[in-house]
Amino acid sequence: MIDGMEKFAGDLSRMWKLQERPPLHHLTWDWWWWLLMLEDENGNPSGKQLMVLWSTKDNPKVLVSGTEWTPKGRPGFDGHGGISLDGMVCAWWFDGNRMFEPYIKKKCRMIVIDDEHPAWPEKSFDSGAGGGAVIPLTDEDMSMGLKSDLSEFWLNLHSDEFSTHETVPSKMEFSLTPWNEAMSTARHATATYAMEMGYDILRLHGCKVTGNLDDKAISGTAYFQKVCVQAPSVPWYWGMLHLSDGSYIDWFLPHLSLTISSRDNQPWRKRDISHMSLSQGGLFHDAKSGHSIPFTKVRVEKYACTSVEGSHGASPGSYLPGFKIEMATESVKINIDVEAIDRAHWAFEQPTIGGLVSNFTYNEYPLKVVDLLIEDANGKRSASDYEWIRGNAEHSWGILH
Repeated sequence: MIDGMEKFAGDLSRMWKLQERPPLHHLTWDWWWWLLMLEDENGNPSGKQLMVLWSTKDNPKVLVSGTEWTPKGRPGFDGHGGISLDGMVCAWWFDGNRMFEPYIKKKCRMIVIDDEHPAWPEKSFDSGAGGGAVIPLTDEDMSMGLKSDLSEFWLNLHSDEFSTHETVPSKMEFSLTPWNEAMSTARHATATYAMEMGYDILRLHGCKVTGNLDDKAISGTAYFQKVCVQAPSVPWYWGMLHLSDGSYIDWFLPHLSLTISSRDNQPWRKRDISHMSLSQGGLFHDAKSGHSIPFTKVRVEKYACTSVEGSHGASPGSYLPGFKIEMATESVKINIDVEAIDRAHWAFEQPTIGGLVSNFTYNEYPLKVVDLLIEDANGKRSASDYEWIRGNAEHSWGILH
């Protein structure tokens, strides 16, 4: 895998489209989601991290970490495919040592257009390949978009939520460019179940990042996904790693567990003892061999670290989790041990039938790598074979329906 792609590859034409399958009231949920992992001048292994999403939901009322969100109807479409929607922009910021959440949690109207829309500022021969933008109608620029020639995304954010903290910038501006073919080629995943339920996901596993935090230059890497889910949200484990040579590893394990009955964001309930996987998946883009290896045998074990959430966290004093991941094919075996450095979370409460409320907690953890072992026909590799490894893991509980 060689760095130096001039533009993003794959089918990006659906990047700025919604409702490609018939929407389902109370279930349809769409979002554009970026995770940035940036260099840290103090050498913290996770780097600095930013998560930001632009989202809309087909539901009359949802509580998002205590904020009442009442989306006003479904997205509207003009005669050129432009979309107007009622949404939220949400973000957290990790400065390499401490989590700041929410960095942004803003309800607003948004406009979504592709580069063939009459409102797009410049027309070119490249129009129609995937260029476009999501533009919140806010006083400050919080837009994200892709240039018509597919050479780069832009991402702009503003926040004064933690203005007294010198490690929390009030303004962020980023340029996100291709990394290598495996990482920066758009990949689609889709599934349809009964009664029009299902999901559609578009992913870019890796990009290069340059930009500014206020007036300070920064660089790093990023992961992107555009998601439409039309199904109840069940618990999952997910995580990903970017490695310094341009390799990528991820794992995904949706599961059933007694934690599906959890009704708040408190970790380490007594019922949190085991899980039954609904499916198992993993992926390794190996920059050394140039191969991409999918995994269907994946095991995730969660354990309590010695470190705890700080006083700024949602559950001060609670142990942060570690995750041991095993993935194997007939020719490749990967063992990973990672530990959370801090915790970000989003707690959702959604009214359901009979006056009941469904609850769902979605946790995100900047990671440090404790151990890594990759075994294949060429031998063994460990964490010491890489200049840096940065990643993030997710764990959720409850059910939203």
